[in-house]
Amino acid sequence: MNKFIGIGRLTKEPNISIGQTGSKVARYTLAIDRPKDKNGNQSADFISCVAFRGGADFAEQYLHKGTKIAVEGEVHTGSYQKGDQTIYTTDIWVWRHEFVES
Repeated sequence: MNKFIGIGRLTKEPNISIGQTGSKVARYTLAIDRPKDKNGNQSADFISCVAFRGGADFAEQYLHKGTKIAVEGEVHTGSYQKGDQTIYTTDIWVWRHEFVES
């Protein structure tokens, strides 16, 4: 099973583009808080999310920096070459996103 569910806040405005198939694509990063450590320090994970078609339309219209949302999707990994270095990527392909606060 490949399923991701997380709740976090957008770190910046979604990046909207047109994909190779001609459909809209939205990319955004969610900051998901980790539990505080024994010293009370807070840290977060930064999760790269990609929404397609209707999900991209939703992101473009309603999601903004600081918006708290729940995301459900699947994990996709990949890689590309940058000079002599291989860069590995991990993205969540969003099936559904919902507002968590009013």
